[in-house]
Amino acid sequence: MNRPAPVEITYENMRFLITHNPTNATLSKFIEDWPFDDGAPPPNQIVDDWLNLLKTKFREEPGCCVAVHCVAGLGRAPVLVALALIECGMKYEDAVQFIRQKRRGAFNSKQLLYLEKYRPKMRLRFRDANGHCCVQ
Repeated sequence: MNRPAPVEITYENMRFLITHNPTNATLSKFIEDWPFDDGAPPPNQIVDDWLNLLKTKFREEPGCCVAVHCVAGLGRAPVLVALALIECGMKYEDAVQFIRQKRRGAFNSKQLLYLEKYRPKMRLRFRDANGHCCVQ
């Protein structure tokens, strides 16, 4: 199977690496395992856990890159990254376009509908002195 290469998504002080399934050699680099159905939006608990992880990681290690994967790196992983961008204040349409610029084919119609209806609680939004989005 021809899988897309990993891509880095950078927005303000957040960095993500979207990739497909890790190999046995790289599996130890991943710290959480939150499976949810292929092609589906994430359950609320996974969204909460994901955003809490990001708040912790970006606060403890500013400038770090958080890798996120799914089977092909086209659906579930991009949705989680889009949620982070939306929680930082980006409109869902802009988040989708921003990710698709580097990850062609990302998102299916069910995931797009989920992102359109998602209402952020601004859990990752905090402006620093320069007006940049920061993780509190």
